[in-house]
Amino acid sequence: MIAAQEIGKINEPKIPRFSESYMDTSANPREEFYRYSSGEWIRTNEIPEDKSHWTAFDELHEWNLYLLRSILEEASKSSEQRESVKQLVGQFFQSAMNTQRIDELGFNPILNELMGTQKVAEGEDFSRFLAELRLGGVETFFSTYSTADKKNSSIYALYLDQGGLSLPDREYYLSDSFSEIRNAYRDHVMRMFILLGETEEESKKLSQNVFSLETELAKNSRARADLRDEEKNYNKISLTDLSTRLPSLHIPVFLESLGVPLIENVVIGQPEFLDAVGRIISEKPIEQLRTYLRWRVLHTYAPYLHSRVEKEDFDFFRRKLVGQQEPEARWKIATTVIDEFLGEALGKLYVEKHFPPEARTRMALMVDDIREVFRERLSRLPWMTEATKEQALVKFEKFTVKIGYPDHFRDYSSVAIDPDDYVGNVRRAAEFEVRRKANRVGKAVDKSEWYMSPPTVNAYYSPTENEIVFPAGILQPPYFDVSLDDAVNYGGIGGVIAHEVTHGYDDQGRKFDAQGNLRDWWTPDDEKEFVSRARAVVELYSSQEPLPGMHVNGELTLGENIADFGGVSLAFEALQRRLTKEPAKREKINGLTPEQRFFVAWAQIWRENIREQELRRRLTIDPHSPSRYRGTLPAINHPAFDKAFPTTIEGKETSNHKITVW
Repeated sequence: MIAAQEIGKINEPKIPRFSESYMDTSANPREEFYRYSSGEWIRTNEIPEDKSHWTAFDELHEWNLYLLRSILEEASKSSEQRESVKQLVGQFFQSAMNTQRIDELGFNPILNELMGTQKVAEGEDFSRFLAELRLGGVETFFSTYSTADKKNSSIYALYLDQGGLSLPDREYYLSDSFSEIRNAYRDHVMRMFILLGETEEESKKLSQNVFSLETELAKNSRARADLRDEEKNYNKISLTDLSTRLPSLHIPVFLESLGVPLIENVVIGQPEFLDAVGRIISEKPIEQLRTYLRWRVLHTYAPYLHSRVEKEDFDFFRRKLVGQQEPEARWKIATTVIDEFLGEALGKLYVEKHFPPEARTRMALMVDDIREVFRERLSRLPWMTEATKEQALVKFEKFTVKIGYPDHFRDYSSVAIDPDDYVGNVRRAAEFEVRRKANRVGKAVDKSEWYMSPPTVNAYYSPTENEIVFPAGILQPPYFDVSLDDAVNYGGIGGVIAHEVTHGYDDQGRKFDAQGNLRDWWTPDDEKEFVSRARAVVELYSSQEPLPGMHVNGELTLGENIADFGGVSLAFEALQRRLTKEPAKREKINGLTPEQRFFVAWAQIWRENIREQELRRRLTIDPHSPSRYRGTLPAINHPAFDKAFPTTIEGKETSNHKITVW
């Protein structure tokens, strides 16, 4: 039963839109374009206590949560059969909302896993147990998943990557700037073991054992920027050779326990990391390995357990780590969990109610406009030779687009959902997904699959599928607003479309061919020219210092920065063509020309207030630059920006250095 205090009406969130009222027109757009375009919104929108940041994305996400809550509450009262979509998500919602039941159960839902960690033996038994944990959603020493083979994109391959860390990144264990967080993390682990029933003295020892092992994993992990190198992170090895190289991991036993079919090869992302894991498992005392596994179980399930554990988990991983002051409302947490584990089931109900078919049609027209621009731009690109250009165009012609939602929704009817077993529901949903991906290794890739759920406020480009995907969740204001003019929509969703298109030709996307295979199809001279242009982008972003002593990592963020530059450039040209076809639309609205509204709309979709802790985390791990620079640098570097905002400073015209990649 849903807790009584959670039932009832909540205030309907405001639908986020583009607005001239968000602007601070006292700012000079040439000098402070971010403040000019969004300064009033930034001034009047404090970060909510239950958030570590507040952005246009968050505003739309809150609106979608509001819509999804209504769907889930209705589904939780449904009398349909258990295997129905409504019944599945409705009973999951009931289990998540029944906090009284969750508190009564205490640690009981994970006792089997905890007991297993304390008696697991060395050798093959250890690897079987790692697989058992992985089936329940608990990753330990390394990450295991399946996706299209990057050098044979028609077949699913099995990948093993570095992992096993509880803090966000290796730098949190190694950098002096995170020493306070490390101390707080050790204290957190100690308190969690105390909650589990250990004495304070014993818990300190256990905490130190966990931290020292994770630090060793961190020392052998690659830096984030290196993880973007597609070639360096593709290392195919036969299962026989891998077993010989890493005997302590018993990889064949691990894979068989996961349900992976018999395979000949595995793709290793970071071989030196797996070597280190092999040494750790063979050399560390079994008691330390057991302690680490016990911690990983406790850490993974903490958000779904009783209130004392949940609060302790929040206090460190949300309050101390990212600055969030208060937990989100229970119904928001529950909705987010269901979207994570049964995303296409919840998404099916969402699009039936809130995404009309005509939205797909309107979106497809804008995609076609931008594709036309990019195709012509590729054809006349002055710095690229004909040999490379021909292959680039072949790749572009095979480009595909998905809009709104999958043509066929995933069938979750085999997942047993119990309204009284929240942790069990999470575990069984996780196992469904792990087994689904394990069973497909070696089989043909399903080109219809989506990697985001329909309500997601985001979009993506998949290099192995050579496709761009736009979930229904983002196809709303402020990104896509049918009530506003073309300039605003091209600056919003148009820029997002063009951003994803450009990803196919960013510093890593360009390494994949028309079939989605990782293959060098560039001439040496063209590659040299591209790298030279990309270096200018790296230097520009690396010069930005959002926090004292912390600069943007231009290497880590290069792909997204190139995509942002392409996004603005392509969408602006598409708008100009639209205005040429329909000249009546070339008019001022509320004092702004179409060109001005385009640039302001782009900047406004990146409006943001963010807590320092969260900004520090993102500067360390996020391949995206901070929103301030995303909204500003691609706009002010566009050749048409100075003409759109012909502002003089102290009687002199100002001009920004212009960078072009595509």
